[in-house]
Amino acid sequence: MGFARTCSVALVGVEGVVVEVQADLEPGVAAFTLVGLPDKSGSGFDLAVACAVLGAAERIDPRELADLVMIGELGLDGRVRPVRGILPAVLAAAEAGYEQVVVPEQTAAEASLVPGISVLGVRSLRQLIAVLTDEPVPEEEPDQEGRPDAMLAGLVVPGAGVGTGLSIDADTSPHDLADVAGQHTARTALEVAAAGGHHLMLYGPPGAGKTMLAERLPGILPPLTRQESLEVTAIHSVAGILPPGKPLVHKAPYCAPHHSATMQSLVGGGNGLPRPGAVSLAHRGVLFLDDATDGLCTLQARRITRGRQVGV
Repeated sequence: MGFARTCSVALVGVEGVVVEVQADLEPGVAAFTLVGLPDKSGSGFDLAVACAVLGAAERIDPRELADLVMIGELGLDGRVRPVRGILPAVLAAAEAGYEQVVVPEQTAAEASLVPGISVLGVRSLRQLIAVLTDEPVPEEEPDQEGRPDAMLAGLVVPGAGVGTGLSIDADTSPHDLADVAGQHTARTALEVAAAGGHHLMLYGPPGAGKTMLAERLPGILPPLTRQESLEVTAIHSVAGILPPGKPLVHKAPYCAPHHSATMQSLVGGGNGLPRPGAVSLAHRGVLFLDDATDGLCTLQARRITRGRQVGV
């Protein structure tokens, strides 16, 4: 019986905060008490809690756990399952000075985008115990319920100083501005807006081509820089919408919420861990508000109700 500690990461918005997980085992009547747990949503602390308990029980050397950051959900069968927000969590661990992080194998490619930190991807708690105790690593079947990229080349993906994760364009949209015939004035407006990063309003009768033009605006935006790609990918990771096998977003995102979308879906929110809204998901890209006046009427009505005055 003894004491052990390790670390995990809690998400606050789209940023991670490293937290310490401690376990203390004492003789007595069998019981389990969890104290000091902050408000959170999700099960990303499961792996860290389980390993801290194993360290306190001396199944794992507690010294092996002290400098590790562990992120992942545990199934009842011991499998390590993926969680949202792996990229911002690993970024937080790297910024805090940690050199190794343990994540579900399905998200190892996403985690390895962060430079300067080694990533250990595991399929099960048994595999992690074997690695930490220098025992033969047992073979585990890939999680069929996980993402299709569950089977990776190896368990360890070391950081190489520039990020070693798979870099594939997440935007496979077939829309191309070259497909638009005519519309010379509108095309010029799109090019000016894309070059200068300006807002743009398209108006005209139904069928004039407003949506068609807006869908092609991301195609003429420049590719995202490395830092911009990490920013966008972190937001999409927290939202849980990264495409399978494509952990890094290279191209400007395009988000077109329905004109009747609620304020929460536009700006984000929710209980527990807030999810990013359309405005956040369009970061570094294009936010297209079709029939924007419908939503603006709701916003104006809310301002009038709260302020009890109308400005013309």
